[in-house]
Amino acid sequence: MYPNLYFAFLDLLGLDLPGLKLINSFGFFVALAFVVGARIMRSEIARKEGEGLFTPGQETVTIGAPVSWLDVGLQALTGFVFGWKFLYLLLNAERLFAGGGLPQAHLFSGEGSIGWGVALAVVFGGWRYWAASKEALPEPKRVTRAVPSTAHVSAIVTAAAVGGIAGAKLFHLLEYPDQLVAFFTEPSLSGFLGGLTIYGGLIVGALAVAWVARRRGMKFLPLADAAAPALILAYGIGRIGCQVSGDGDWGIANPAPKPGWMGWLPDWLWAYHYPNNVNGMGVLIGENDPWPVFEGFGTYLQPAVFPTPLYETLMATAIFGVLWALRKRIRIPGQLFSIYLVFNGLERFLIEQIRVNVEMEALGLTFTQAELIAVLTFVGGGMLWWILGRNQAKPH
Repeated sequence: MYPNLYFAFLDLLGLDLPGLKLINSFGFFVALAFVVGARIMRSEIARKEGEGLFTPGQETVTIGAPVSWLDVGLQALTGFVFGWKFLYLLLNAERLFAGGGLPQAHLFSGEGSIGWGVALAVVFGGWRYWAASKEALPEPKRVTRAVPSTAHVSAIVTAAAVGGIAGAKLFHLLEYPDQLVAFFTEPSLSGFLGGLTIYGGLIVGALAVAWVARRRGMKFLPLADAAAPALILAYGIGRIGCQVSGDGDWGIANPAPKPGWMGWLPDWLWAYHYPNNVNGMGVLIGENDPWPVFEGFGTYLQPAVFPTPLYETLMATAIFGVLWALRKRIRIPGQLFSIYLVFNGLERFLIEQIRVNVEMEALGLTFTQAELIAVLTFVGGGMLWWILGRNQAKPH
């Protein structure tokens, strides 16, 4: 396992780049998931706009306006923060992160480089002033121009990210009441950064996207169809981050020997020890164990567990393939999204059978929060398919 990119580059490529300790593995793959998802969604929105499902909008803008000192100031402030904090951490990473130091502890501290902050503030602010001056006209003009639907992708992705992270944190705290109490009574950096529940992110993120879509005049059902393949593939990429970092999203213990028919597969696909997992769970890695000890980490799970993030990545990739193949064949808006909901619910319900999670009891039944939401997602997807098909069949 590689808690951050530093250990991945060091172990796989032999490159000692302390600055990479700033980039944790899970965060890297989450960012990659958003980038890939945004590109897929953009291409689907453009295709649907060509089919007439989205209508380009219009906006009136001022061309050649004089330099806005507010813009220059904000750009300078961005440069100052980047130089004062991030460049300082990058240049001093070897000293600051020695002994397994946590990058986040320095990131949210008051330490930094005023000199680098001022230098980059001048560069960023100066660049913004030069660019605005170059475009300024003696007499600014007001023009109306077309706005393609793809121009809203950035706002949609931002809403999904903010709503998703907030929802994932909220649902995690609701799932673990003891952490909910500690979150408010004993606030800490680790408590704020750790612990996310994917379904909470999907629900709140979807609500945030629906709100943005309504404000931008985009029809929700075609937008949901455009997002469906992107959502499931991004989910699978994010799960790679869970696997690589060893963030605790693993399965139950699997001491059983690998079945003979799986002999051609690597052992870690059947059961994995998650050495150097980011949570520091398990027992210490010994001299005779087959894994290196990464500074600040050095534990592994005993016994080995099901590598459920890998299974989810494989299932998400397969579901993406199905949705991608069907996206041009299904003509009723919203039905591709309903298929996504059905597959998503089924996938998560199945994985919950071998995944570590907190169980709840109600009406004599024992289940996890994810199992409950997975069933509701599955049933909701099926009902949505039926309702949309029934409405389409009605005479108009």
